[in-house]
Amino acid sequence: MWLIAVILLVTGLPRLAAAHEPRFEGKFFSGSGDVDYLRLLDFSRRLFAPDPQFQNLAMLYTTNWNGLVEGPTWNAWWIQNSYGTTYAALPFCQEPFVTFLQNAQDLWFDQMGDGKRVGAPPPMDWVAPDGALCDAARPGWIVYRQGDGRIQIHDWALEFTAAGVVMQAELLLISRDPAAIARYLPRLERCARFIESRRHPANNLFLAGPAGNLLAPSYAGWKRSDGTYGKAYLTGLSITYIAALDRLIELEKMAGRTAQADLYTRCRATAREGLARVTTDEGYFIRSLDPDGVKHGVYGAPVHGYFETSPNQDAIAFRVVDDAQAERIYQKIASIPGLRPYDFILPNYPSYDDMYEKPEGLWAFGTWVNGGHWSTCEARMILGYYRLSHFEDARRSLRRLHGFAERFRMDNPLVKFGSAVYQPNEPINLCYDTFGPAAAFIRGLFEYQYRADGLTLVPHIPPSITELEQRFPIRFGKKRLYLATVGTGPVTGVRINHRRWDRYDKQSVFLPYAATPDTARIEILLGNAAPKRVRWPMPSHRPPRLRFHRPPPSTLADLPAAAARLKAFYHRLEAAGLDDGYEAAHARLALEAIATVLDRRRLLQAGRLAPLPGPTEAAADQAYHSTAVNLCVGLDQTIGTYELSNDPRQRAVFRMWWQTVAPDLP
Repeated sequence: MWLIAVILLVTGLPRLAAAHEPRFEGKFFSGSGDVDYLRLLDFSRRLFAPDPQFQNLAMLYTTNWNGLVEGPTWNAWWIQNSYGTTYAALPFCQEPFVTFLQNAQDLWFDQMGDGKRVGAPPPMDWVAPDGALCDAARPGWIVYRQGDGRIQIHDWALEFTAAGVVMQAELLLISRDPAAIARYLPRLERCARFIESRRHPANNLFLAGPAGNLLAPSYAGWKRSDGTYGKAYLTGLSITYIAALDRLIELEKMAGRTAQADLYTRCRATAREGLARVTTDEGYFIRSLDPDGVKHGVYGAPVHGYFETSPNQDAIAFRVVDDAQAERIYQKIASIPGLRPYDFILPNYPSYDDMYEKPEGLWAFGTWVNGGHWSTCEARMILGYYRLSHFEDARRSLRRLHGFAERFRMDNPLVKFGSAVYQPNEPINLCYDTFGPAAAFIRGLFEYQYRADGLTLVPHIPPSITELEQRFPIRFGKKRLYLATVGTGPVTGVRINHRRWDRYDKQSVFLPYAATPDTARIEILLGNAAPKRVRWPMPSHRPPRLRFHRPPPSTLADLPAAAARLKAFYHRLEAAGLDDGYEAAHARLALEAIATVLDRRRLLQAGRLAPLPGPTEAAADQAYHSTAVNLCVGLDQTIGTYELSNDPRQRAVFRMWWQTVAPDLP
């Protein structure tokens, strides 16, 4: 009896404790343990689907290019603004958002510099070198240099170009579409050649002039003795370019271009060698190095003694540095309270003393690119927190974001050192940047390292979470992955579709593409935990049910007919076996947006959702309605272009769309 009692004491108590752990059941995440963290995860994912309580990504859809736009007050697509959000969201981004993102990024790549094309409005009429991307673009309009400040002295968009390569290459590595890779790979190679044209052969660093940095135009380059500004060695350009080469090499391998992969591998190795010249004794990176040897961004130095965040956080997030140096960089950031006065990371602390403008007005410290907050940067910082298991920093960030989101104030940049919106006189605010922290809060859990031969998952699960179920798919080519973890600690076992999987070590799980099931339910066991019965979601393409009042209120009178046509179209696609394509996904999203308009109205009327104050509520309601209408209009416009298509599938989709209003159409 004594032995039985000991066994029960040793083996039974942990199970009893686990049974009493609080559990969270959300729409997108569920699990046990740290309910607050799980709730923040669920909130983060809710921002990327129509939701009656929070602004969501669909609200940034524009019919102008059937894609995403920076924001209602920003009618273009920026590289520096989209960088953090896009990179972090791509693994869980599904159609039609994949198409929306690609259409937005095509604004850069279809109009990229070729040495001939004229960009920017008169009187500048810039003709960018071949391979240069841009600051921002929209159809028939592109700005090849950062478009604020003294634009006449600005360099080409150098670090922007490197970041554009990171985003587009990551998108291609995830999708694994040979035709798309063949289309974009030559463009990415042109971008690489453009950046290589700035390499100094003696030190393997890269020269960039004013506003050649990613968070431009805060960087002025090298101020010469005569007061003019020239080129200096920009650390961020090296780091972002290395991250771009990491992905470009994998694309070359996927395309079977061994010689090109070898070439870029050498370029990457020498670029890494150059980083030693811009690394401090403490292990963090300076901002830039002048040709005469003056360093900018050595924290505490008498001149240029600020800390520059972007190259340091990106070196962690994109694994440009090893774990030891990454932790040293983090510890330096953590030792400077001025970098995170309101939980969000700032680009610098203290104020710059080397801008070409005085630090006043828009350039004043804490306002814009000099100490203002940018969520595109916060996204990459959160990826760094996850890599190094600093989960409380990530939690603080998402709690702060939640406060802005619940007030419909998802603005960027944030002024007053990240504590207030940039456009306070608007009734609501929305920018693409602001989705970045939420996207990174999700991607950071498993990191997702896409390579030519497969996908590596690197679990970063807070030890306070003992069970985690991610109830939405992750993209891996045409495959869809559903992930769950049990336990805490190192990886000690993996099961895929209830079968043992042996391709793992203590830190990671490897999924060769050919060996991974098309629908893979992956349970990762941590710290010798036993398998659990996971409530796996059932993948479904079915559109939502709609409940209209009869008759609908006048403000919603246009929605019932639109919903009926969308449903009829979807059923035709489904009958033809085309319900897994872009058009069906766009129709589903439009129906979900309509359903969300109705859900929000019901929740407000029932008192289950608190109305927003004053004109904010009316503006929010209008945003929900406009989103639904825009998605319907955009689908109609897009399918209208299929009428004369050479693609038989597109012509068939065109007929099905028009048969919803003209059933006798052959």
